[in-house]
Amino acid sequence: MARVELVMPKMGESIMEATILKWRKKIGERIDLDEAVLDIATDKVDSEVPSPVSGVLMEILFQEDDVVPINKVIAIIETDAANAQPAASPAVSQPTLSNGHSEAAAVPYVPASESAMAQQPLAIGASGRFYSPLVRTIAKEERISQAELEAIPGSGQDGRVTKKDMLAYVAHRQGSGQTAAAPVAPAVVAAPPAMAKTATAVSMGGNVEIVEMDRMRKLIADHMVMSKQTSPHVTSFVEVDVTDMVNWRNRVKEPFKKQYGENITFTPIFMEAIARAIRDFPMINISVDGTRIIVKKDINIGMAAALPSGNLIVPVIKNADLLNLAGLTKQVNDLAARARQNQLKPEDIQGGTFTLTNVGTFGNVMGTPIINQPQVAILAAGAIRKKPAVLETQYGDVIAIRQMMFLSLSYDHRVVDGSLGGSFLRRVADYLEQFDANRAV
Repeated sequence: MARVELVMPKMGESIMEATILKWRKKIGERIDLDEAVLDIATDKVDSEVPSPVSGVLMEILFQEDDVVPINKVIAIIETDAANAQPAASPAVSQPTLSNGHSEAAAVPYVPASESAMAQQPLAIGASGRFYSPLVRTIAKEERISQAELEAIPGSGQDGRVTKKDMLAYVAHRQGSGQTAAAPVAPAVVAAPPAMAKTATAVSMGGNVEIVEMDRMRKLIADHMVMSKQTSPHVTSFVEVDVTDMVNWRNRVKEPFKKQYGENITFTPIFMEAIARAIRDFPMINISVDGTRIIVKKDINIGMAAALPSGNLIVPVIKNADLLNLAGLTKQVNDLAARARQNQLKPEDIQGGTFTLTNVGTFGNVMGTPIINQPQVAILAAGAIRKKPAVLETQYGDVIAIRQMMFLSLSYDHRVVDGSLGGSFLRRVADYLEQFDANRAV
C-alpha cells in the first residue's frame, strides 16, 4: 500500500487559494484515476479536481466552504501499488525562488515565546468546532480571542465559522465600537501592520432591498481593490477614425460567414491591432515581481466577457499574434459562447498577458478600466459613433461624417511611463485607422 497526497491545484497565475465547494467522494470510497474527487472555486472559475491515482480516499483534511492555499495537501489517497507514482495535479508546481530553493524552505523557523503562542487561535476549539486556517488568520489579525471565536455563530456545514461569518463579525464589532484587549508582545519583530479596515456606516430607509453578494462578486471585488492598491493607475485616451474598418466589416459580413462559418465582430479586429502593437512595444507585455520585470514572450490577450449573472470573466486567446483574422474570430466567438454557458475550463482563463474590454458593447463611449493583475495594462474600446470630423484633402480641409471611437489604456505607472503607454495606444489607433478597406476575406 502507498499513501498519495492530493494537493490544491493552482488554477491561474494570480490565484493563490481556492474554496472547496463540494466533496464528491467520502472517506473509504473507491476512486479511479482522473475521477473527480471534489469541486473547487476561485474568483475566476469553478472546476473539478481529479484524482492523480486510483485507490481509496483515506483522509479529508479540509471541509466544504474552507478556503485553502494552493499546493496545500487536502486529502490522502491509499493506492494498491507499493510504489505508486501519482500524476501531477493540474497546474500544480512547488513555488521556487530566484535562488532555486522552494518557498517552504525559504522561511526559517523562528521560535516565539509561550505568551505569543497563547495568542494563536486553536484549530479545534473547546466546543470541538473546527476552524479553518483562513478563519484563524482573520482572528489573529483582528485580535479576536479564542473565547470570542467560540461565540461567533457559524453558517458553514456543521456550524463551522466561514470567512463571511468572520467579516460580518468584524464589521459589527467595529461598528459598535468594541475593542479587543491588547495582545502580549511577541518575542520576534512583527511585520508592519496592514492598513486597518474600517466599516462604513450605511444609512438605510424603509424602502430598501438588501442583496448579499454572490461568491464570484465578492472575489471580483477583492481582486479589483487589490489591483488598485498594487498598481498606480494612469489612463490615456485617443480618438480613432475607424470608417474604413467599419465599411469593410459591413461589406464582408456575409461572405465571411459563408467562408468560415463565423460571425465577424469588431473584437477580433481590435485584437489583431493590439497584437501588432505589442510586437512593436514589447515592454507593455510584462508583469512585475518585486523589483524585477518579467517580459512575456507570448502574446496572450484576454477579453472581458459578461456572464449571465452579470459578473465578468476574462477568457484568454493564446498566441494571438500568430493567428489570422479568421482564427481570432473563431476563438473569440468560441470563448464568448462558452462563457455565457458557464462552460469555460481553467486553462481558458490562464496565462493572459494583456486584456481588452469592449465597453462600447454597452453603449459607453469610453472607460477607465482596472488592470487585471498581474498584467500592467488593459485597453477599453468605446462605442463606434458617426460624428463630424475634419478631413485633410488635396483640395483643403473638409468636414465629413466619419465613424469615430475612443480607445482608453489604463497602465501601471510603476513600470509603464506616459511615453510608452501613450505611444502604444497611438500605435493601436494607427493600425485601426490604416485598416485596408480592400482587404480580402
